[in-house]
Amino acid sequence: MAHPILHLAGIEKSFPGVKALDGVNLTVTPGRVMALVGENGAGKSTLMKVLTGIYRADAGTITYDGKKVAFPGPRHSQEAGIGIIHQELNLLPELTIAENIFLGREKTSRFGRILWHEMYAEADRLLARLGVPHSAKTRLGTLGIGAQQMVEIAKALSFESRVIIMDEPTDALTDTETEALFTVIEELKAGGRGIVYISHRLAEIFAICDDVTVLRDGKFIAERPVPDIDEETLIEMMVGRRLDEQYPRVQTPPEETSLTVTDLAACGVNGATFSVKRGEILGVAGLMGSGRTELMRAVIGANPVTRGTIRLFGAPLEIKSPKDAIDAGVAYISEDRKADGLVAMLSVKENMTLAALHAFSTATGRLNHEAERRAVDDFIQSFAVKTPSRNQAVGNLSGGNQQKVAIAKGLMTRPKVLILDEPTRGVDVGAKKEIYQLINTFKKEGMSILLISSEMPEILGMSDRIIVMHQGRVTGEFSAEDATQELIMACAVGRTETDAP
Repeated sequence: MAHPILHLAGIEKSFPGVKALDGVNLTVTPGRVMALVGENGAGKSTLMKVLTGIYRADAGTITYDGKKVAFPGPRHSQEAGIGIIHQELNLLPELTIAENIFLGREKTSRFGRILWHEMYAEADRLLARLGVPHSAKTRLGTLGIGAQQMVEIAKALSFESRVIIMDEPTDALTDTETEALFTVIEELKAGGRGIVYISHRLAEIFAICDDVTVLRDGKFIAERPVPDIDEETLIEMMVGRRLDEQYPRVQTPPEETSLTVTDLAACGVNGATFSVKRGEILGVAGLMGSGRTELMRAVIGANPVTRGTIRLFGAPLEIKSPKDAIDAGVAYISEDRKADGLVAMLSVKENMTLAALHAFSTATGRLNHEAERRAVDDFIQSFAVKTPSRNQAVGNLSGGNQQKVAIAKGLMTRPKVLILDEPTRGVDVGAKKEIYQLINTFKKEGMSILLISSEMPEILGMSDRIIVMHQGRVTGEFSAEDATQELIMACAVGRTETDAP
């Protein structure tokens, strides 16, 4: 085996009230992919920020290319050959794809003029390498979140780095985009690049990684070759306990229909019809761009409806805005917590209660702060949100803990119908189990839940009934007992359930 190109040893980092890293090690070898795994708050992102110079370690050493280093900032680590693909997008929607890729390092002539033709040509080559079907001249804001993530990946590849850190790179990608990324990873390995691959999708660890480093509560737990462990062992190392059942679906007796949507048409939706009962989880499956999110945004009034009806317990609903939906008892948790779900500079408490302040208002219009604090503390405890306090800015939490706060924000309104759009995106396996158990708790209380997910095992494991979408239409509906991955995929690509195998 080649000598390591990068080695972090005994890294420690503390913040007020919390020790984020406590003696953490990480080794990256040319031509190999090192998985970095752990629950949300285990210290993965903090470790990468120490490596790239965003944070300075309190103790420990970083050895890069045989020399001890301490990068003053991200630009210095980048120039040294360490690139990072961020979990949260760091792109400007008003600029073109090429402008985003080369922002701050535009190709110029010796007279300082930007060489647009050369820059667009290079960006197009990167997009083709990743199988992205868009021109480099396309304005970024017109793309979906999955395509934007591919642009973020193209930007990182443009640096030709020797070490590439991929932080949840497939979170918003379709299966096709993920396969294209895996092909590029194999090319990078063959070219002698060292890769750090951070992911909560354990199947990807076993598919693409050579070694795995496990962190738990800021501590180094183990480093193993991937062929030497199985998924059950890896989960146990990550969470410090065994998880008996990954998808704990509970059976509830059928009850009355709560939400009925009939022949709904809107932007990206072409005559969709479905219903959901009290105490039922309705899974919504389909490929990226199938209209799943557009349908739910139309239901809550975020997208204008051009045709169709929405009824709640038989009564017609006139929903013109998300506030109307909340007032009616329909809550939506967005797939994009950064853009639509949370206000990063506000505290955990302020985010959780933002949509439910009326529930804590007194007759005189003042807030009952004590009741608000109790409710927030209950959610922090039941969701196991890792935060120093309820007053911590939510933007300072890990991605998975931000997701928990976003879900708690929706539940705080005590809705009759809860729409969860990719609720476990960026959430570790232990936290997923906690979220599933909470979903089951509300299900048993009679709440209707719509679960949109790109993870097939999640849809199959948690849903009582499943609808499948393709090009804005519902192309199939299956009970939990009848649904299979093959049936769902057949409907997802446009075949009706009668045509499915």
